[in-house]
Amino acid sequence: MSGAGSDCIFCQIINGKIAADFVYENEHVVAFHDAKPVAPVHILIVPRKHIPTLNDIQPGDDILAHVGQAAKHVASMFGVDEKGYRFFINVNRGGGQVIFHLHAHVVSKAV
Repeated sequence: MSGAGSDCIFCQIINGKIAADFVYENEHVVAFHDAKPVAPVHILIVPRKHIPTLNDIQPGDDILAHVGQAAKHVASMFGVDEKGYRFFINVNRGGGQVIFHLHAHVVSKAV
């Protein structure tokens, strides 16, 4: 599992050490195309704050509200908000999580 800092690829992207074309960003999250898309629209929503998994969210942390709002905005940007999309978070290796920095997927074949 990657921790915050130099070994976390998403932290490196957020800090500009690895190039990524942000399709959306605000003070809480960044959004960019998945490097290995499974559909025509496959965007990752990544909190700026390093949280390894969904299980690590602390009581009172409103990050999921920010991630959800960003997903809604991104779906609208890509014209799939009304056509349909999937919004999901993989948790730990058994749940399909590969990068241990909390992130959500916005995926749609309805382009």
